[in-house]
Amino acid sequence: MRSLLLWIAVVVCLLCSVAAVVQSGSSDGFGKPRDTETAISFLEYKLMAPSVPMIPLTLIHGADSKGAVCLDGTLPGYHLDRGFGSGANSWLIQLEGGGWCNNHRSCVYRKTSRRGSSKFMEKALAFTGILSNRSEENPDFFNWNRIKLRYCDGASFSGDSQDESSQLFYRGQRIWQVAMEEFLSLGMKQANQALLSGCSAGGLASILHCDEFRELLPSSTKVKCLSDAGMFLDSVDVSGGHSLRNMFQGVVTVQNLQKDLSSTCTNHLDPTSCFFPQNLVSDIKTPMFLLNTAYDSWQIQESLAPPTADPGGIWKACKSDHSRCNSSQIQFFQEFRNQMLFAVNSFSNSDQNGLYINSCFAHCQTERQDTWFAQDSPQLNGKRVAESVGDWYFDRAKNVKAIDCPYPCDTTCHNLIFDFDQSAIEISASSRFCFPVIRASLVSLMLIKFILQFLV
Repeated sequence: MRSLLLWIAVVVCLLCSVAAVVQSGSSDGFGKPRDTETAISFLEYKLMAPSVPMIPLTLIHGADSKGAVCLDGTLPGYHLDRGFGSGANSWLIQLEGGGWCNNHRSCVYRKTSRRGSSKFMEKALAFTGILSNRSEENPDFFNWNRIKLRYCDGASFSGDSQDESSQLFYRGQRIWQVAMEEFLSLGMKQANQALLSGCSAGGLASILHCDEFRELLPSSTKVKCLSDAGMFLDSVDVSGGHSLRNMFQGVVTVQNLQKDLSSTCTNHLDPTSCFFPQNLVSDIKTPMFLLNTAYDSWQIQESLAPPTADPGGIWKACKSDHSRCNSSQIQFFQEFRNQMLFAVNSFSNSDQNGLYINSCFAHCQTERQDTWFAQDSPQLNGKRVAESVGDWYFDRAKNVKAIDCPYPCDTTCHNLIFDFDQSAIEISASSRFCFPVIRASLVSLMLIKFILQFLV
């Protein structure tokens, strides 16, 4: 009965989350968020078995006494699945993603959601992909201590200020610090191996905090960092503007991040430029692995062709489904790919760094089981993402750097399709998965609350 209730809760959460994404009209970070990232992250639930364990949320009690709170002042939290066997003394920290808030309005809105308040966070999360506890799904990290640190500050775990008038707390840096203190007290300080990872805004956070993470642990600990879908580029959008730079400038300004950014970067570049990973990755001393698609779905949706840059909707069909792009639109994406390769050129010269850039229309490949490690997962040079990351982390191979040929040569991709016209969101690959969209309602939310009472 408990497993049946669990599965019903997962399905209802999936449908409500996707419905909310598709029905909302504006972009992530601009006022009321559409939150493309939520749509992407929930796709994995369709692919997982009903028996996937749910890991409970733990709040960091006492964090508020140190000013380490979410946007609304509530306690930050995390999910921990303990390691076992040979992995009992190894730690993987996964920083949650979820966009940013870039102005007063979007931050006020954000604090009424799980992205800004632990009051609205799920009481339990499924651990899949790099967080899975099954060797057949996660061969190298399945028995490590695996933690997902929830994201509720709106600035990639950066910032240390507040807006008194609106009672907004921009305390990402303090959340990072108290979380690390908590994990060290739980045994991480004796770790013999550690990996700091993150997806999307969490992937950017893993870049921002990589060297800090290294400094927390003994020199004898093997420490590396992984950024998944965190290489956000300072690119020109379809209107000739700089949508993502404008958003990042808002994040840096509203949360007063100037003092928290890398001084190595701010010594010669403006603060907004120092929130872009392309200006940071080459200066990171700790070994790092960059995992990214050359045609990142989030960046296409919200940076290259957001509604603000495409008021006439010329790019709507193309950005939702790459098979509906014309030749000039594909060429625009190819130029974006070239910018990505240029941005990682210096980074890739270091022998200690790893690289995996495939030519897929996707986003966040470590947390989705189908793209991390499955029978038909995307491959580069005969290696799936999990295999390449493992080869790099454990030094099983030298020079783990793989760059795909340009679209459309890769037939192993699991491409995301946002079929808004047909009220569905799909993954296209050797297999196709379709998600019918229903309207989120008070009844379905009450159903979720009722079911969760029996689960936690």
